[in-house]
Amino acid sequence: MAHIPVNHPLRPLYRALGALTGAYLVLFGIVGIIVTAGDGLFGNGGDRVLGQGANLFWSIVSLLIGGIVVLATVIGRNSDVEVDKYFGWGLLVVGSYELAVIRTDANFLDFSVSTVVVTYLLGLVLIMASLYSKVAPTAQAGEPRQVRQARATQNA
Repeated sequence: MAHIPVNHPLRPLYRALGALTGAYLVLFGIVGIIVTAGDGLFGNGGDRVLGQGANLFWSIVSLLIGGIVVLATVIGRNSDVEVDKYFGWGLLVVGSYELAVIRTDANFLDFSVSTVVVTYLLGLVLIMASLYSKVAPTAQAGEPRQVRQARATQNA
């Protein structure tokens, strides 16, 4: 049975890592929009942003993803857990797709190998943050519901 920790003692650290990941995506998006603004939406001009290949579309997507991650982290209430989980897995899917098509015309996001590596790392950090950031009231954070019900039945 899978168990995702609730009220982990290092929860603030994992939330901070998620927020830093979102902040990096926002920074990459802003710098990318500035650098690639004249290339068209899917330009393959070979522009480098923070050591990675980029185009205007990927810069805009990164800015939006990063903004949503930072906003969810600020809001809290486990919204950051869900956002980090889904965007983390989404970044892994995008990185895998781009790794598969990196030297073809299907590389419409103009990824380089360094961009794939960074995308994988950011996705994994977001997934890790989602696994350890969940919070719940102390009464609900202990044993699974079935164990609590069985114990309550035995004590009655």
